[in-house]
Amino acid sequence: MPGHPPGSSASAPDTLAGNAMGTKDLVFTVLAALAPLTLIVAVAPLHFLKGGAAVPGGYLVAGVVMALFAVGFMTMSRYVRNAGAFYATISRGLGKPAGSGAAMLAVVAYNALQISTYGALGVYANETFKNYFHRDVPWWVFAIAGLIFVGWLGYRGIHTSARILGTLLVLETAVLVVLAAYVLVKGGAGDWSAESFAPSRVFDPGNGAMFALVAGAFMGFEATAIFSEEARGGIRTVRRATYIAVGFIAVFYAFITWVVVMAYGVDKIGPAAEADPVNLVVAVFDKYVPAPITEVMHILLLTSAFAALLALHNAANRYFYAMGREGLLPRALGRTHPRTKAPLRAGLVQTVLAAVAVVTFAVFGIDPYLGLLLWGSALGFLGIICLWAFCSLAIIRFLRRQAPEAGLFRTTIAPGLSFAALAVVLFLVLSNLPLLTGAGTATNILIVGLGVAAVVAGVTRALYLRARAPRLYAGLAQTSVDEPPAGRREPAIGNA
Repeated sequence: MPGHPPGSSASAPDTLAGNAMGTKDLVFTVLAALAPLTLIVAVAPLHFLKGGAAVPGGYLVAGVVMALFAVGFMTMSRYVRNAGAFYATISRGLGKPAGSGAAMLAVVAYNALQISTYGALGVYANETFKNYFHRDVPWWVFAIAGLIFVGWLGYRGIHTSARILGTLLVLETAVLVVLAAYVLVKGGAGDWSAESFAPSRVFDPGNGAMFALVAGAFMGFEATAIFSEEARGGIRTVRRATYIAVGFIAVFYAFITWVVVMAYGVDKIGPAAEADPVNLVVAVFDKYVPAPITEVMHILLLTSAFAALLALHNAANRYFYAMGREGLLPRALGRTHPRTKAPLRAGLVQTVLAAVAVVTFAVFGIDPYLGLLLWGSALGFLGIICLWAFCSLAIIRFLRRQAPEAGLFRTTIAPGLSFAALAVVLFLVLSNLPLLTGAGTATNILIVGLGVAAVVAGVTRALYLRARAPRLYAGLAQTSVDEPPAGRREPAIGNA
């Protein structure tokens, strides 16, 4: 039957929960995966280390690039609505083998991002437990406890996850707003300036590494499309949530990092980051806000990491689900729970993979922050950037042929500019990979190699299906495609 993979029935017992998420739910889920508090406190200091006072302007520039990407991606989403968002888009634009390779890369990237965050959770929880209870509990104990809770919430379904993620996101955003208010009211370092947004400072040739790092702050905003099959209101809801997410990330991060610059001074933020990057933002809390708020911030660092874990778990297991449903991975992964409609077996596989990774790092005594977190996030970052770039090319090719009525800007200019910018970002990331991983050549080669191996495995699987299972191959990337039937056109895209 149309809209279902071969072998499924019209009753669709293994579909995801339709009409389960509104705009707010999608926005909260995507932003929670980005962990705003964790990024500002734990990651932004590295941005300041490489870009100094130019970091706030860097976020705005990266936001423009992501908005250009979103224009083409959301135009394409009118025609492709699938839980395997990158996979479906690239398949329809560049061919099924390329789409299959993208699917496997996306599976690896999202899992790497999710699993690596257990390193952050373990480290933060260990430090918090020592501060309050004066006991040094191994990091992996907290990671395993979080892993079990995340798996259980994933099983409970997207409704439960969305409510929890919304609450945690509001709390961590609120504590950053409180910090900004105190710094602004107290006048910061007295050096009020818009220098952070001056083009001459932002586009300084020495800021290449900063842009490579800043782009990572947007990782996962495109996950709105992953939940498109569960969106209430169809693609309009997905588009609205995507633009809100991109705008919020760019403006909010630019504002908060500008506040941090004002707390130190334009000329002092770089040296301060070099002197003590770990405590750069924590020191602003200590200096400007009451001690109880700082204590709350430390607790919210834990909940921020947990929210990211839950949101990324939901994204990763939907890729497993989509790949299983279409036969690129074992079909058993394409099953959902009859009541919660959660991708049950996909979620279990994702949880088991995370458990294996955590146990492996614990057994071999590899540092959870310098190893698990940095290596995993670097692999995920590389994968996502490659997928953004290939999506841009696929969007141009598909829309120019299939939807010329969308207009030159949406079909060519916006995705073309985003591809050019993302190609530069990819070059900068590869050039600065040792900075992202903190590792040596062998580890960096292994990280890149895992991404390449995933693409090769995906392409090989598609070619195998084309040769041995042509009917299954013909159905790839056709599940839940929202294309107007022949003879009936949707309203002009510009009016959507």
